[in-house]
Amino acid sequence: MGSIWFCLVAVLLAGYVILDGFDLGAGILHLWIARDETERRIVIRTIGPVWSGNEVWLVAASGTLYFAFPALYAASFSGFYLPLMIVLWLLIFRGIALDFRGHIGGPIWPVFWDACFTASSLLLALFLGAALGNVVRGVPLDNRGRFFEPLWTNFVPYGQPGILDWYTIFVGVVALATLTLHGAAWLAFKTEGELNERALRCASRLWWLVATLILAITITSFRLVPRLTLSFRAWPWGLTFPILAIAGLLGIKLCVRLKHDAGAFGMSCLFIAGMLASVAFSLYPNVLPASTNPFYSLTVSNAKAADYGLKIGLVWWPIGMALAACYTIFAYRSFAGKIRASDAENHEGY
Repeated sequence: MGSIWFCLVAVLLAGYVILDGFDLGAGILHLWIARDETERRIVIRTIGPVWSGNEVWLVAASGTLYFAFPALYAASFSGFYLPLMIVLWLLIFRGIALDFRGHIGGPIWPVFWDACFTASSLLLALFLGAALGNVVRGVPLDNRGRFFEPLWTNFVPYGQPGILDWYTIFVGVVALATLTLHGAAWLAFKTEGELNERALRCASRLWWLVATLILAITITSFRLVPRLTLSFRAWPWGLTFPILAIAGLLGIKLCVRLKHDAGAFGMSCLFIAGMLASVAFSLYPNVLPASTNPFYSLTVSNAKAADYGLKIGLVWWPIGMALAACYTIFAYRSFAGKIRASDAENHEGY
């Protein structure tokens, strides 16, 4: 049962990163790609109807994590208390910037809220990547399954590390570049004309950066954390996931070259899904590895809830997720098509 719920949590987290990732990327890029107020409104309009719905999948992933792995939820939410509060405030500030931009006029406020939107989107991508880096690296769990990490210590990923060290910052930078590329693919998919051309050029340039960073972080991770190779050695079929990630990355480059913007966005989704699946597979059966003593690690066996509750959850969880998925599909189908200048100019708020 623990393995089933491990997969379900991984799927929900991947879904959140794919869905909310493109609007984080659009937020990071919108001051760079958009050249005037009309283009900025177009960029914001590409995510306006769906960004809050995308964050529902973060809530769903957190709720599923709490239900299936209460020990993991308790340990991570107490040990990562400070960065989680930072992420929460960034999510709030980002929403405020999006909403207030369209309701407070004047020459200064739109510029201020645009800067806030970009900064909060950038920092969110960086902190979410650093959080993933902490899970991959391991945390200093004790024999009771508890830990605490300061925000930083000496920036070394061993001994008594903090939330931020050179490795977790490196993972954060990789996440930032990846989500920015994802956002560029989304903007190309949803816009037309010069804005579309600019987004495609941006995606083409970012591709080389992402490809280089992915290669570097893969080599660094396997050398720093040798246990990541164990799952691939035990179950070679898991190599399917990195192969899918590589296919997605190469597919982005091909689709951008052919100016097939829908294909580029689809390949970007495949790339992110393949990368996150590879990370989850390399961690299994750990859900939170211990950097102090491997026997203190939280796994699918010692962190899961009682089997009876998990079996009952398998009845009700698909119903709730089906409703959420149907709403998401409806929202995106209602929002289908390119965003034009007239759409942005005639739309209040975003």
